Amino acid sequence: MSRQDYIRISIEINLFFQRIMKEHLFFIETNLQPVETEYIEEARMLKQGFEQLLTETVHYADGIISENYIRSLEMVTPFTLKAEKVNSMLTGAKIDTRITQAEYELEGQPNFHHNQRLEQIVDNLNNRSYCLLEDVIAFQTKLLELTLECKIFITLYQEMLEHDTREAQYYLELLRCLQNRKLPKKTLCDELNFWNNIMGEHAQFIDGMLDPTEKTLKATAETFAETFEQLVEECIGAAERQLVQRSLESTREIRNFKRASTEGLLNCNIRAIIPPLLADHVFREANHYLRLLSMMKVINREEPQSETN
Repeated sequence: MSRQDYIRISIEINLFFQRIMKEHLFFIETNLQPVETEYIEEARMLKQGFEQLLTETVHYADGIISENYIRSLEMVTPFTLKAEKVNSMLTGAKIDTRITQAEYELEGQPNFHHNQRLEQIVDNLNNRSYCLLEDVIAFQTKLLELTLECKIFITLYQEMLEHDTREAQYYLELLRCLQNRKLPKKTLCDELNFWNNIMGEHAQFIDGMLDPTEKTLKATAETFAETFEQLVEECIGAAERQLVQRSLESTREIRNFKRASTEGLLNCNIRAIIPPLLADHVFREANHYLRLLSMMKVINREEPQSETN
């Protein structure tokens, strides 16, 4: 990986995942019971750690990230700032909205000056993100174990804690490879299965957190869950090319559903126990996956198609 690619890709990955990680911790902080003061404080401190890292990443990102990355809306969406303010107001938990305001101002510049000093700064950011991420994974794993043993109560699905931890482990592997100046060597099916499973679980969570009266939205969410489960089951070598296109189409549809849901929740038009920031959170993850799928499609189009029996 060239120095320029290392810097840009590291910054783009950190902009996306540092925010995702801090929001996971915000949801833990606000869904633990008041009696769990120690774990609430630990979640808050870990969240603040990622806010600090994200503040630094945003500072160095201007003029480095690509225009395509900015347009993808995986970093922030038009709803992110409002969702943060609403969730902070309703829960009393603090969110540093200055980070989001700064991200709205970021611009892309493909011909940035990629010097050695900037490479060292990015290397340091990656290393500190990696160390903090290890603490987050250990913390979330501990909470899941305590929940499964009925020693604590948290108003998050246990599968959601597992889901969040798998995303953290995915991010950890990305950072590990970046520090070796390479990207993970995964099969196309492995990558598709990871994100299709994430999309399917999002649909399950949305279905489970919608009010029982929201029958149409619940039915739509259930259909999405079944669609992505089917895509995971079908991911075999002979069908990978078609599955990239089908995954792209399904992800575009669930992205639109998540966008409409985020807007509906912010306007108080949907009955649910879904925090608006969580809706925006999964909306951004769909945007991220769409960009990955678009890149997969280009790569597959450029590679010669292998013969199959």
